[in-house]
Amino acid sequence: MGKRGVGSVFCFIASFLFSARYISTAIFMSGLSSTWNSELFASGLEYVGTPLRTLSIISFLIGVSYLIWAEVSELRK
Repeated sequence: MGKRGVGSVFCFIASFLFSARYISTAIFMSGLSSTWNSELFASGLEYVGTPLRTLSIISFLIGVSYLIWAEVSELRK
């Protein structure tokens, strides 16, 4: 697998982790009987925590780095 493929996979992992944070918050809050609002959802996001967001940012940066590396090495050929 080339650098572009690895970069694309890391970007996909980043999008999956980013969306998993919101999906897990929605699943966590699905048992609530009251109506949802933005403050309640923000509280749910705080309960889920930041590891998924942190890992998604790291994965995205690695993926973009690989894509840039692939383009730079292609231009140098």
